[in-house]
Amino acid sequence: MKSEFALAFGQTCAEYNLPKEIVMEAIEAALVSAYRRDWNISPDQNIAAEINANTGQAQIFLEKHIVAEVENPENEVSLSAALSSHPGVQVGMTCMVTVTPDNFGRIAAQTAKQVIMQRLKEAERESQYSRIMRQEGEIVIGSVQSIQPQGVVMHLERREEARLPRREQIPGEHYTLHKKIRVYVLSVQRSHRGLQILVSRSHPAMLRRLLELEIPEIRSGQVEIKAIAREAGTRSKVAVISHQAELDPVGACVGIRGSRIQNISRELNGERVDIVKWAETPLEFIKNALSLDSILSVVLDENRPEGHTASVVVADDQLSLAIGRSGQNARLSAKITGWRVDIQGVTGAALSALKAINNNPELLDGRKDIVGLVPRLAAIIQEHDRNRYSYTDEERRIIKTVLEVTHLAFIEKRNQARPGTQQKEARIAAQREAKTAKQTADREALETVPAVAYEAELQILGLSKRVTAHLTENGLHNVGEVMEKIALGDEALLILKGIGAKSLVQIKTAVKESAYTFSSSEVEPETEFAESLAPEVPAAVAPAPEPEPAAPEIKPAEVTEETEEEPVAEPITVESDEATPPAEERTIKFDSATIRALQAAMAASSEKPRKEAQKREYSSAPTLEEEAAFKSRKYQGEKRALLYDEETGETFAVRRKKQEDSYETWKD
Repeated sequence: MKSEFALAFGQTCAEYNLPKEIVMEAIEAALVSAYRRDWNISPDQNIAAEINANTGQAQIFLEKHIVAEVENPENEVSLSAALSSHPGVQVGMTCMVTVTPDNFGRIAAQTAKQVIMQRLKEAERESQYSRIMRQEGEIVIGSVQSIQPQGVVMHLERREEARLPRREQIPGEHYTLHKKIRVYVLSVQRSHRGLQILVSRSHPAMLRRLLELEIPEIRSGQVEIKAIAREAGTRSKVAVISHQAELDPVGACVGIRGSRIQNISRELNGERVDIVKWAETPLEFIKNALSLDSILSVVLDENRPEGHTASVVVADDQLSLAIGRSGQNARLSAKITGWRVDIQGVTGAALSALKAINNNPELLDGRKDIVGLVPRLAAIIQEHDRNRYSYTDEERRIIKTVLEVTHLAFIEKRNQARPGTQQKEARIAAQREAKTAKQTADREALETVPAVAYEAELQILGLSKRVTAHLTENGLHNVGEVMEKIALGDEALLILKGIGAKSLVQIKTAVKESAYTFSSSEVEPETEFAESLAPEVPAAVAPAPEPEPAAPEIKPAEVTEETEEEPVAEPITVESDEATPPAEERTIKFDSATIRALQAAMAASSEKPRKEAQKREYSSAPTLEEEAAFKSRKYQGEKRALLYDEETGETFAVRRKKQEDSYETWKD
C-alpha cells in the first residue's frame, strides 16, 4: 500500500505534467533552502537532501572537514565519527554527515511550501517551452477560446495559449468558439508574462506542411517542392519537381480526380491551389507558371531597369485568363518565378511591333529575312481586324518571328546606348578570363606534386609540434597536401589558421630539404618570385637620370650582373635613342641569377633619394616667411603611385609610407 507521500507525489506529477525526477529535484532543492535559512548555514558550505519516495522520509547531509580534534562542530567532524559512515577516509578530507533535526518533515513542509510551488511552476514552464520549441515550424491542432478584434486566442493540444492575429488569418474565414482548426506555429518567445506563441493560417509554409502531410511522394522525397507563391484565401501556386524518372510530379500532387488537392483546398477555406512543373530554364518555368496552353512567345530581358522582365504574348481570347482576376495569375507567376511578367495579346503586341518598326526603321538593319515579313504581318493584322477569325499556324509563326526579332533588336539597341555597358561587359570578360587563367595555372601547379608525397606523413618533415598541430587542424595530413599549398603560393598557407610568416618559412624549408621535390622548377620559391615580378616591368625602360654615353644598341654580352644603370627583367625590350621600327625590337633572355641581380638594381634605382635636410643656424629667431619656407620642404616629392593589376584589369593608387623626418625642426 502506498504512503500518503507517494500518493501526493504522483498526484503532483500528473497535475503539472512533469517527470518524477524533476519534481523530486524541486522538493529536495526546497528542503535544502529551508534548512539553510532556518539553521543559518553558511552559503559556502555544501548541503544535500535525500527523500525516500515510498515513505517520504527526508534526510539532510552537511559537508564537514575531518580532523583529529573537533574545535568547531558546525564545520568539523572527528575521524572516528567519519569512519562509521565513510570507511577509508583520513584526516584532512571532507565527507557528508547526516544532520537531520527532529521533526524536520513538519518544519520543512511549512517552510518549503512556497519554494516547492515556485520550483514546480518554473519546471512546468521550462518543460512547456522545450516541447513547444520542438513544434515550431509544424502544424498543430488548436481550439478557439475567444474571438477579439485584434485576433483569436486558441488553446493548443496541452492547454498552451496561442494567439492568431488578424494579419495571419485567411481573409473571409469565420471562427466559432471551441472550433478545432489546424494552425502553423510561426514563433515561440519567452516573456515576463509567460510563453508568447504566435500561430498562422496564411503563411506559405502552412501550405507546404499540408502538402507533406497529404501527399506521400512529397513526404518520402520522390517529389520536391521548389517554390510557393500564395495569396491566402484565393489562390496559390506550387512548383514541384520529380526525382524519379517515371513519376509525374503534377499528377502525384493532384491525385485521382483531384482528391488530394481538394482535401488541402477544403482545409484552407476553399483556396485554389495550382500545381505547376518546375523547370531549370526561366523560359520554360514562366510558361509552366502561367498555366496556359496557347502561349505564343516569351522574350526575356535581364538588363531592364525595372528588373528581370519576361514579355509574354498569348492569344487574344486567353488574355484575361493569363492576367487573372485583378491580375492575380500574373502576380503569382511573377512571385514564384522571380521575374517581372508583362502579358500582351497577339494583336496588341503585333501593332506595337509595327509601330516600333515605323518609328525606328534601322531597328531591323541586317535582317533582310525579317524585313520581308513585316508587310505580311501588317496584312494579317488588317485581315484579322475585318473578319475576326482565329490565326492559322502559318500566321502564328510569322507573328512570333517578327515579334521576337523586333523585341530582341530593341533590347540590344537599348543596351548599346546605355552608358558604361561596354565597359562593364569588358571588365566582366577580363575578370572571367583572369579567373580562368588562374584556375589553369593552379591546376598545372598541382600536377607538379609527386604522387609518392601523398603517402608520406607530416612527421617526416621534422616540423615543430605546434606547426604540425596547426596543419592537421586545417586538414593537411600528408606531405603531398602541404606541397599543394606551396605550389599554389604563399597565400594558400598564410590563410590557414595558426600559420604565420615564421611557420611559412619553416614549412618551405622543411619541404625543400626533404626527399620530395616538385616535378617542375616553376614552383620553386626563387623562380616563382622572379616570375611574379617580371610582368610588372614595363616593356621599354627609360634611361637613368644621368646616363653615361653609350652605343645605340646594347648587345646581350654587354649586360652583366654588375650592371646597375638600367634595371631589366625577363623578357624585356631595349630601345635605343634613335627611332627604330617595331619589327627591329629584340627580346633578351637571361638566367635566374641575372634576373635577381637586375631586379635588385631596378628596386634600388627606382627609389628617389630623399632631399637632404638643410641645416640652418640662426643667430636669432627666424622670420615667419623663412620658417614657412623651411617647413614646407617636407611636403615636396611624390606622395602616391599608380599601379596596374593585370589579373583584374584595375588601376589603383598607393600612398608612400611616412618615414622619419629628414630635416631638423627649429626650437626656441
